[in-house]
Amino acid sequence: MRPVGFIADDITGATDLASALAKRGLDTRFAFGTTAVPDDGGDAIVVALKIRAVPAAEARAAATEAAKALLAVGAEQLFSKYCSTFDSTADGNIGPVADALIDMTGARRVVHCPSYPANGRTVYLGHLFVGDQLLSESPMRDHPLNPMRDSYLPRLLAAQTQRGVASMRLSVLDAGSEAIASCLNEITEQSVGAHHVVADAVRDADLDAIAYATTGDGLAAGGAGYGAAFAAAAHARAGHRTADTGQRPVPPPGPTAMLAGSLSGATREQVQTFDGPTLTLGVIDLVDGDHAVQRSLEFAEHRLAEGPILITTDHDSVGIRAGATGLSRAQAARRIETAMGRIAVGLTKLGVRRLIVAGGETSGAVAEALALRSARIGPDITVGVPWLVVDDRKLAVAFKSGNFGGPSFFRDAVKVAGP
Repeated sequence: MRPVGFIADDITGATDLASALAKRGLDTRFAFGTTAVPDDGGDAIVVALKIRAVPAAEARAAATEAAKALLAVGAEQLFSKYCSTFDSTADGNIGPVADALIDMTGARRVVHCPSYPANGRTVYLGHLFVGDQLLSESPMRDHPLNPMRDSYLPRLLAAQTQRGVASMRLSVLDAGSEAIASCLNEITEQSVGAHHVVADAVRDADLDAIAYATTGDGLAAGGAGYGAAFAAAAHARAGHRTADTGQRPVPPPGPTAMLAGSLSGATREQVQTFDGPTLTLGVIDLVDGDHAVQRSLEFAEHRLAEGPILITTDHDSVGIRAGATGLSRAQAARRIETAMGRIAVGLTKLGVRRLIVAGGETSGAVAEALALRSARIGPDITVGVPWLVVDDRKLAVAFKSGNFGGPSFFRDAVKVAGP
């Protein structure tokens, strides 16, 4: 059985997927970028890119290179992993990336399923729900990079591709595997050229049913839940027995530090709940960079021996990013990310062996600054957030999407890592 290759559009999404794959008992390899794709087998290979918010042409090129690298090490099936909240406006990258992979592989259809019931993301009648709210009425409505003002996924996807977009309703799933196969075959046979299919799913069992019906497909797309089900179904159909889910590496012992760049409500609450030494950095200092880095490392140097520390952005000053700094919002954000990456590098030089990062963009910047290449999947802190044990040094990292985790997430991470 050859590995299933996954292309994830950001770091936190990639770790979420890797966690879901490991829970299924799949021997999962994790690569930070295309150049680090391992060639030592495994059941699944996850390539973490940073293409969610870049121009579409750049995203297409990066995804294509990742696909080539995965195919070169033996993957025969590819999966485009994106966020379960379908973070992608009309100018976004979900459609263009899927189209690029269609062009490369010659796939006749791509089934899309962002549903992730374990995290409250479901699709019904083509509409995406976040908990009991429509996507367009959830906090994602005001996302700074991808404001989601529409919940109807076929319409969102149709704005991003010139290929046809069809739907598969929950009633088809409820009718059983033969009905699912018949629906998909009918769409494929009646289509001129490749077609995108958006599938409803409200239960974990729905993901398994869709995965079983598409297990022979060379290309699929969606969230971590469907991705893990897709790979598990492929291996099950091939008669491949998965590994013992309990055999995961543990983080190395040593000092622990947290970096919180996310401005989500969940991360704010987690910062407020943390009762250890905390340094809050203002936006102006972070944009300047040097001062923030110096303050952070001086703060850490005198406290790391006492226990875990937290360094966070000033969550109340986001409004001045584009004003008082004299920079655009994007320029200010990039400087802040660069500063957080430099802080992470400095922390590891001070002896930090366990590093927790909150926020998708911050996570990407930290991974880039640390020049991470590959890792193994360690124990889960919460749904979608595992520890990653880096292969080439004594370091474990945990990359958390802003909205993931409960109020005690930081303390939970320390507890899971062990003594």
